[in-house]
Amino acid sequence: MSTTGLNKEQEKAVHHPGGPLLMAAGAGSGKTKALTSRLREFIKRGTPAHEIIAITFTNKAAKEMRERVFGKEQSQQRWSPNFPVRGEPFIGTFHSLGARILKQELKIAGHKPGFSIFDADDSLSVIKQIIKDMNLSKEQVKPPAIAGRISDFKSELKDPSELLDSSDRRDLIFLEIFNRYERTLLKNNAFDFDDLIEKPVRIFLQHPEILEKYQNTFSQILVDEYQDINTAQYQLVRLLAQKHNNVSVVGDDAQAIYSFRGADFRNFLNFQRDWPSATIVKLEQNYRSTKNIITAASAVIKNNKLQTPKELWTDNPAGDMVRLIAAEDPDTESIWLANEIRTLRARNKEASIAIIYRTNAQSRSVEQALISENIPYKIFGGLKFYDRKEVKDVLAGLRLALNPDDSMSVERLEKSLGKRGSRGVLETMPGRAAELKTPQLIELFLLKSGYEELLEAKFNNPQERLENIAELTAFAGSFQTLEEFLERAALLESSEAPSGKIVDQETNKNPVQLMTIHIAKGLEFDYVFVVGVNEGTLPHERSLKTDVEVEEERRLMYVAMTRARTGLYILFHAFPSRFLYEIPSELCEFISPTGRMDSLPNEDEMWLEN
Repeated sequence: MSTTGLNKEQEKAVHHPGGPLLMAAGAGSGKTKALTSRLREFIKRGTPAHEIIAITFTNKAAKEMRERVFGKEQSQQRWSPNFPVRGEPFIGTFHSLGARILKQELKIAGHKPGFSIFDADDSLSVIKQIIKDMNLSKEQVKPPAIAGRISDFKSELKDPSELLDSSDRRDLIFLEIFNRYERTLLKNNAFDFDDLIEKPVRIFLQHPEILEKYQNTFSQILVDEYQDINTAQYQLVRLLAQKHNNVSVVGDDAQAIYSFRGADFRNFLNFQRDWPSATIVKLEQNYRSTKNIITAASAVIKNNKLQTPKELWTDNPAGDMVRLIAAEDPDTESIWLANEIRTLRARNKEASIAIIYRTNAQSRSVEQALISENIPYKIFGGLKFYDRKEVKDVLAGLRLALNPDDSMSVERLEKSLGKRGSRGVLETMPGRAAELKTPQLIELFLLKSGYEELLEAKFNNPQERLENIAELTAFAGSFQTLEEFLERAALLESSEAPSGKIVDQETNKNPVQLMTIHIAKGLEFDYVFVVGVNEGTLPHERSLKTDVEVEEERRLMYVAMTRARTGLYILFHAFPSRFLYEIPSELCEFISPTGRMDSLPNEDEMWLEN
């Protein structure tokens, strides 16, 4: 490490004289430090601060960058009627940058000062009204699906008018909805969230003189998390930077896990093609994790063919081996996990601990085990299992099956299901507990309420919500009676442990963090438990159709593993994930709570779908 606090490769990136620069930064390699140091270097060289744009993906990342550049006291980004603000670099999100550009170009955008920015709920409300005005049924045209397709067209810069030649009536209906939606936004003097990037790009493409004005204004463009950009974001960066060619980007294609949001990491892989004079600097020294964790994660990700190869290394100690825990089922897995966390906390109360999973539905058994052991926890970026709408709805139907006098459940069902859905449930469910098993009652509820169709019509994540119901059904199947199950569920819903003990306030200061892998990206913890690493879960069964999908699942595994600083636990039941066979056995300690296994099953004997 040099006197500047930067390693050799970081210094090379920071002091790069000019022109296109790609920092291919491995996990935990100090990419934010390198990017912010490069921004400071520009100012030190004499680049006017207001000629610099630094773009991030989240307000949190922008705030962190400003604090690193200017210190906490002087890090506030001020809104101004003028853009840029003289003497200040722009440090903010893509959407914040787009909003500022639109404020300057309102006349061309066809809007007036003081425009509104519609969020996802606002947009969905507009779409629902349009569907109603067109006399289309929500069963025929699902508002969340339309909202997603409109967002896709804007983020991918697609031309809706191309649908005029389509022979599919659904395309023509969508085109009409799209056009009405755009007119409604204009009438309301509003932009939606996707407009904040798409509209500036359209303006630049259609008005070269405006593009040139911004190209002359900004001489340096820096972009964080470049592997996560979509088409519109890519074009915004390319257009702004193409005159000076001074574009510095940092990212890690091994952590590209947001294709479902429209991110295309091929923009990262194609950087040198787009900018032939580009310099590539690889940041490969990891400062976060032990040698064993880094070696294990690197062994997994090297199996991806579509990537920028990096050789991640660290000066940190070898540390403990990666622990592979083979359990019989999710509940056994979670009980072992809770006991291990109790042991870790006994040794070090201050240690940060995270439990990470592929899907939200997996939190059910984990939460149950933590509550039983009186271990405080927090769902990071989501709701606790029994707080989720679909779980509450199903439980309301089951309570009614057991207790026909439960007016609160009736009220919830009427509100959640609407007249049509609630009628079928209220006529069928009350008093049926004696004749049907709990999973059968759940199946009856779903059938009579049309719940699957309701989820598809109302939400953009119906599959995830159905997975939560499937997990609830599986758990319910382990109880002899509905009454017993509902009692357990009610106790688990409570903020208190089943024993009635109030959670210890001292230990509650540092709760265990639960989250999906997608939420965990960018975070780090002393100890990480990756649960349910089974074939069909990670990689997910819906992502086994193509090699491209499997490679993104492998990147998810890599992200999960590299969140750990000191201890990494990987738990599985049923069929172990193919990714576990990619971890060198000499780095692993195999643990079987039941003692029935002493190693992974022979992979040649496993049925793995390719």
